[in-house]
Formats: sequence, C-alpha cells, structure tokens
Amino acid sequence: MPVVPSSLLEPLWIQFAALLPEQPEFAPDHPWGCHRRRIADRIVFEHVIAALVHGSGYERIASTACSATTIRRRVRLWSSLGLAHQLHRITLAAYDQMIGLELDDLAVDGCHTKAPCKGDKAGPSPVDRAKQGLKRSTCVEAKGVPLGFAAAGANRHDSKLLDPTLRAAREQVGGLPENATVHLDSAYNGKPCQAVLTEHALIGEIAAKGVPAPIQVGKRWVVESTQSWMNGYGKIRRCFERDGRIVDFYLYLAAAFVTVRALIREARTRYRWDTRPTTRRLR
Repeated sequence: MPVVPSSLLEPLWIQFAALLPEQPEFAPDHPWGCHRRRIADRIVFEHVIAALVHGSGYERIASTACSATTIRRRVRLWSSLGLAHQLHRITLAAYDQMIGLELDDLAVDGCHTKAPCKGDKAGPSPVDRAKQGLKRSTCVEAKGVPLGFAAAGANRHDSKLLDPTLRAAREQVGGLPENATVHLDSAYNGKPCQAVLTEHALIGEIAAKGVPAPIQVGKRWVVESTQSWMNGYGKIRRCFERDGRIVDFYLYLAAAFVTVRALIREARTRYRWDTRPTTRRLR
C-alpha cells in the first residue's frame, strides 16, 4: 500500500524528476570501479517519502532495493541542490494558475515540535521540560496554503522568526503585494515586529495582549490548520535530522504535498476530469 495516494505522489515525482541533474549509470570516480548500477532516483524518492510520512529512521525504511546509506546520501545531495524549495515553488505556481493564491491576507505563527537528536535547528523547548525541540514559523495565505518557513531552536521567540519567515515566503512566491494584511497573535505585539512589517510594506493585524483568543481570533485560524497538516508527517512532527539544510528539505517537501492536496481539494468542485480522485480525504 503506498504511503501517499498516487494523485499526490505521481505529479510531484514528475516535477521532481525534471529538476534532478543527469547522473551516469556507473560512478566514474569510484576508486575500485563501480560494479553496481546507480539506484534509480524514483526508488530513492519513494523511500524518502516513506521516511517523511512515517518519520522512521532510514534503517527501517531501507529495503533490498535501496539501502539506508543510499537514502542518506541522496537526501544530502538533494538538499544541497535546494530541490525541495524548487518543487514547492512549482506547486505554488500551479495552485496560483489554477485556483489563485489569496495574498492580500496572510497569517504567520510558530509551532513546537520534537528534535531529540539536537542539531543545527534544535534547542531546549520551553513547553516540553527543556527537551530538545524545533520551532517552525509558517506563513500561509488566506486559505492556508503554506508559502514559507523559518526553522530554529524551540527556545527562539516567535517574533524573532517573523522576518526570515516573510523573506522565505516572498522568495517562494516571487513577491508579496504591498499593504497586504498579516494576521498575528499577541506574541508579535511589539515594536520590533512592527518595524519588520514596515520594512516589508505590510500591515499587521496583531492580537492585543491579555484578551482571550476566541474574541480576537480574526483570520489566524488558517495557519493553525496548516500547522496541523504539516504535523501529520512523521518527519516533521519528530525530526531526527541534525543538518539544517536537510530539515528545510523535509519542511518544503511536506509543504509541496500540502499544497498539491489543497489544489486537488479546491479543483474538485471547480474543474471536472476523468481521473479525479474519488476519495475526499487526501493525506
């Protein structure tokens, strides 16, 4: 049974394969001469998706077709090339062309997850008895499509990640409209965040401190929904990676799946095609 529906896996693989650099069938620089053919990228990609979904170590994901060392080496290569970022940009462009990104209303919020093995983007979590954790700051558009991320240690305050999050969203989308409204919770209520919003030519709708959230929740709920969808992937919910580039690789790879899922959900009622998924729930 596939770890994700084929309606999600196949279109993403086609786009991902187009981004892959050409590689020889045998490694020309092998010191003893390579007697084994290079494992196909499609096979490794399926194992990487299994690791993303289940959150298991590469040793558990490995099979007779692909070893844990090959998965680890290929993930390191793909993350250094920024392929997940490019794949996410392609999915955002497809969503914008078919559905339309609603960039006039944005929402940004942070989320704590576990990072037991420490690493470049891990730190003591203030909500988990100072155990190692990761803080994921996410920017979404009006319907919850993820635009950009900034990852840091769990002890990093949300307000410190606002600027890198907005910069990541601007880079992934290709630019944000001026005077767009950014919906934020009370953690961002301060002069530093106001300065960041002014620098990006954005308007902040920030919750006041001391007022219960249900009264002033506004349009921030969409980012909470997106955080929940992201946490549905085991590698995001509990990250064992130490390299910051690999952490970002899995973040944007999961974001690409979330974006395609949102595209199919919106297109289901807007467009009709013969091979459309019959199930309403797509992971």
